[in-house]
Amino acid sequence: MTNHEELRDQLDAVKADNARLRRLLDGAGAPDSLRHALRDTAAMLRSIIRRTTETRRDVADYAAHLDGRLDAIVRVRTRTDAYGEADLHSLIADELTFHLAHEGEHAALDGPRVRLRPRAAQVFALAVHELATNAVEHGLLSGSRGRVEVTWRVEPSDGGPLLVLVWKETGANSLIPPSSRGFGMTVLEEMLAYEGGAQAAAAFEPDGVRWTIRLPLVPEVGHLAEE
Repeated sequence: MTNHEELRDQLDAVKADNARLRRLLDGAGAPDSLRHALRDTAAMLRSIIRRTTETRRDVADYAAHLDGRLDAIVRVRTRTDAYGEADLHSLIADELTFHLAHEGEHAALDGPRVRLRPRAAQVFALAVHELATNAVEHGLLSGSRGRVEVTWRVEPSDGGPLLVLVWKETGANSLIPPSSRGFGMTVLEEMLAYEGGAQAAAAFEPDGVRWTIRLPLVPEVGHLAEE
């Protein structure tokens, strides 16, 4: 069995499991929030599959990148609480750990406690996955000098609270800005904007890249957690 056939079988199994789970939830009179969360996850999976197909031509490369993206969604789903919310710090730390960038070694995280709603958490997890994957592919996280610093804050704005997150990579010998748009750029510049009205901008520097993401922290997206 080829990687593509194995991956296709896995996706078919996920779709079948989702269909069975939806029937069980409907039959048991499950809360609307739980059923909505499941539909959101299924929609996200379909979007990931379609986008990955558009940007990857080699089957092995397609399988590897799709598998990683699906894993990112699964990871954040397993970390949500009873309300389907995810802690921003844990979400970022989990994704970096998956890429062998452990907090305190290759990674530093700092910011207030922010809880993200289910859909926003999935999109944000996917965005962090793409950032970490790019750092690995560019060799940043494979060398001793490579480091990722992620900071975030919540500041006031005319439209309400604004989550400002800065992802800064340092330690690269040389970094050339990409000549074409891949799935990662689409997630950061389009999906975040569509799902939460976010703005994302990259600044390519000699030893790394800095991404700044500004996301309106409206109730549908998330909130500051009580201490």
